[in-house]
Amino acid sequence: MSVEEIRSEQHFTDVLASNTEVLVDFWAPWCGPCKAMTPIFEQVAGEQSSRVKAVKVNIDDMPVLAQKYGIRSIPSLLLLKDKLVSSEHVGAAPKKELLAWLNEH
Repeated sequence: MSVEEIRSEQHFTDVLASNTEVLVDFWAPWCGPCKAMTPIFEQVAGEQSSRVKAVKVNIDDMPVLAQKYGIRSIPSLLLLKDKLVSSEHVGAAPKKELLAWLNEH
């Protein structure tokens, strides 16, 4: 399963319209911890693909979405259920920690 890159607000709205939980990675190409998290996020997304739809939002390309969700630090992961944020994880983390966070919610 590949992680989808959000290219527009409408694209994000369409993703949220699904009945699946959405795992969003807010990141930027210049962010070192974000780059370190990319392979971990992709592994977790692949392993959790039956449960969540994983997407990435580049805050430089989509500042309106970053502002809407109050993203102040990256990487920031949001778990959305029924279009609402059910949990947030800020900062780089090992795969084990991300899986534990997801399993709590």
